[in-house]
Amino acid sequence: QVQLVESGGGLVQAGGSLRLSCAASGRTLPIYAMGWYRQAPGKQRELVASIISDSTTYYSDSVKGRFTISRDKNTVYLQMNSLKPEDTAVYYCAAGTTWPRPHDYWGQGTQVTVSS
Repeated sequence: QVQLVESGGGLVQAGGSLRLSCAASGRTLPIYAMGWYRQAPGKQRELVASIISDSTTYYSDSVKGRFTISRDKNTVYLQMNSLKPEDTAVYYCAAGTTWPRPHDYWGQGTQVTVSS
């Protein structure tokens, strides 16, 4: 079993930056795909970005050019710049064998709130 633990959420003003981290532990054979999803109140969970072991990345159109995903072995990061109020959501780390939508393992979520 793989456990994912996120950190780095918080409150930031519009235009600001935050960096999320997610570390995998447990039965951590090299993980093929890792990514970040988000879910805003009243909305469905959506894929934000993902990355595979050769560093190929995927970004949703809503964050392209503002967010950067990276990884170091089984830790994945999401650098979020030029944040907007509509980026407010609970952000979930995910990992698994499928890309661009890894979904075998999930973190507990971390709140990101962007004030206007």
